[in-house]
Amino acid sequence: MENILVVGATGTTGKKVVRLLKESQYFEPIAMVRKESQSVEFKAHQVKTVHGDLENDVSHTVENIDKIIFAAGSGGKKVVEIDQEGAKKMVDAARNAGVKKFVMLSSMGADAPEKASELKEYLRAKHNADEYLKSSSVPYTIVRPGALTNEKGSGKITLGKSIAKDGSISRADVAQVLSRVLHDDTSKNKTFEILSGDTIIGEALPN
Repeated sequence: MENILVVGATGTTGKKVVRLLKESQYFEPIAMVRKESQSVEFKAHQVKTVHGDLENDVSHTVENIDKIIFAAGSGGKKVVEIDQEGAKKMVDAARNAGVKKFVMLSSMGADAPEKASELKEYLRAKHNADEYLKSSSVPYTIVRPGALTNEKGSGKITLGKSIAKDGSISRADVAQVLSRVLHDDTSKNKTFEILSGDTIIGEALPN
């Protein structure tokens, strides 16, 4: 079993990721939390936790960690501090600790934030974090979904390096993709966009 640090574990998508990993035979989730009160729910489900704040030093959070899923977000309140600089801190910690893979939850539009009509600052922060990860020497997968919904997952997606249309995808399906690409030989050092679609997730993912 590989230890997977889930950064953003208390978020809506992060909780789904933790649940999937807990059911997995390959991965053991470790939920990163900022406050003791947030660890209660995880501990009730026998999920280990580690305390970490993306605005402070996070080097201790990667002890005995094999891989990382970064699904944290500031909700638009601190895009530079959390979505950009917080992500960079985790990348630095991952590199220093020899983490084997870093899975980044990004966003459609992060490849060209200057073209966006809205959320420009957020997309620029995501773009900068993605580029930092790419240049870090840490093996990575960058997943860029469209608008996130709380609908039931279908297990099917549309995937492309760049999808020439807007659209949405359920958080459940995004969580499935983030969990699947943790495997060493799946989508290594790849960046792609995803929307709801007709292709089964396992078949859609690039090698």
